Amino acid sequence: MSVWHGDQHKRKDSGGRKRVNRKKRRYEKGFFPAETALGKNKSKIIRKHGGNEKIRLLSVDQANISDASGKTTKVEIQRVVKNPANVDYNRRGVITKGTVIATELGTARVTSRPGQDGIVNAVIVSKKGE
Repeated sequence: MSVWHGDQHKRKDSGGRKRVNRKKRRYEKGFFPAETALGKNKSKIIRKHGGNEKIRLLSVDQANISDASGKTTKVEIQRVVKNPANVDYNRRGVITKGTVIATELGTARVTSRPGQDGIVNAVIVSKKGE
């Protein structure tokens, strides 16, 4: 079963029913979330509207970490500390935007959308040893 983002099933602004006058369209089709996990790098390329491509990151083990001075380094992700987006994601260790991860440089917060962008960018929240 696929995800569908059409509005044919909704009601009118007046509260009245909408009569279905056509079938589903391909441009209304959606996708299930990538739910990026911690593990060996694995991605999937999806064709989008207009022939564009989107890289889905299914699993990842490295992140680009930026510190306060603006220096960026690629480091290994040790573990997922917290995911405030979803309690279930927090338990399962899914990486989304806003997830707090532990690295050798310290804890960092993810600023990119791995399931949409295909990369994990993060900023340091607290340095190791503080």
